[in-house]
Amino acid sequence: MRGPRTSTKRRRAKAGWVGALLAGALLATVGVTAGCSAGEDRTLVVLGPWTDGEEKPFVAALAKIGERTGRHYAYEGTRSLRETLVAQLRAGAPPDVALLNSLGDLAGYAQDGDAKPLPDEIAQRALRPWAPRFTVPDASGEAADHAYAVPVRVDLKSIVWSRPEAPAAAGGPKKAPDKAPVWCLGMASGPTSGWPGTDWIEDLLLQRQGYAVYDDWATGGLPWTDSKVRTAWQEWGKMVTALDPKAGQRALSTSFESIGGGHYGLLNTGDCTHEHAAAFIRRHYQDDILPEPTSAYLPGVKPLNQFEVSGDLAAVFKESDAAWELMAQLTSDKTRADWTAAARPEEQPFFAGDMVLGDRPQTKATAAALKLLDGASRICFDASDSMPPTLRVAFQRAVLEFLERPRDEKLLSSLLEQLEAERQLQQDDGAFFLSTLCQRPTVTP
Repeated sequence: MRGPRTSTKRRRAKAGWVGALLAGALLATVGVTAGCSAGEDRTLVVLGPWTDGEEKPFVAALAKIGERTGRHYAYEGTRSLRETLVAQLRAGAPPDVALLNSLGDLAGYAQDGDAKPLPDEIAQRALRPWAPRFTVPDASGEAADHAYAVPVRVDLKSIVWSRPEAPAAAGGPKKAPDKAPVWCLGMASGPTSGWPGTDWIEDLLLQRQGYAVYDDWATGGLPWTDSKVRTAWQEWGKMVTALDPKAGQRALSTSFESIGGGHYGLLNTGDCTHEHAAAFIRRHYQDDILPEPTSAYLPGVKPLNQFEVSGDLAAVFKESDAAWELMAQLTSDKTRADWTAAARPEEQPFFAGDMVLGDRPQTKATAAALKLLDGASRICFDASDSMPPTLRVAFQRAVLEFLERPRDEKLLSSLLEQLEAERQLQQDDGAFFLSTLCQRPTVTP
């Protein structure tokens, strides 16, 4: 068992979770916050990660909120979410609400006092494992345990997408026994390039070693130089180069979703047969492309229905009655129904807790992904998204360097030693705020 962690600059967060769910929607209006004006009529700014059309259903839902509250909201989308928010904080002009996709970033914002603790009425929507509670000093210097964000949209990972005629999964029906999967590989994603590779390594560790090892590694307990971690990198390197030694190198300049000419979806190139991607990728495909668990493609792995998940978390950075009102609205059944109604069938959002889809039918891909999530024995929040930011960035960069020479054991040793050194630095600084990322699902979507 891991011993207690020490910290020279920060207090370690408790692994507390909010266990209770609200039976219905939250009240649209939260009580007046001390020091805030109840008569604000300015436009509230919401900063988020969705661009290039992905934001349209959310913006439509935001407009519906405005109709109910009589307030004005402006959405600002950016693929450089962390960099944009940090710049705004430094300039003293943060958004009212930011939609974060990293627990590691959220923990830092909470520690620095930038993210505001949630009122009790809203904290009940901080559902695990998407939104844990953190223990940080309050204004008086006393340690206080609070939730700082609520999940407004969630996603399922640990899945592989393919067409029915594609090569079969390991141990599955022999659809094409003479062929092996040709993996889609695209690492380019602006300032966060490399994350599709970190997703692969995290998933291999989860499927091969189980959630306990995954948890220990992701929260800073298991060294990167451990053989279990190294094996995950080695397996991915062999998968990448199984049919083409240069596939990894080409992936460095290949977008994770765009294929040029306004078209998207790597499976639509005809150059690959299988794509390891979260459920959001279904927005680029028709119902001839369906998901299966990653474990189905890993020989010797017993399917345990363990899945990585991710979430977009709403946090308040400019405290006001209007901001808290918006937070309550963002987690309401009415907003979820509006969001779903505005989305195309293939991009219907997933939500933590009760799924509200209205009367619109589900696509086959959506139904298949939800069935997998519904049958999960464990769900684990994305590992790199939960790490301290500097370690997450180092992980992404290491993936890119690794793909230059995926079979080079000396290079792999060097990369893992560098990541281990960064882990130790962050651990000494008390930057690991979470002790668990995995749980048994308590509700089904």
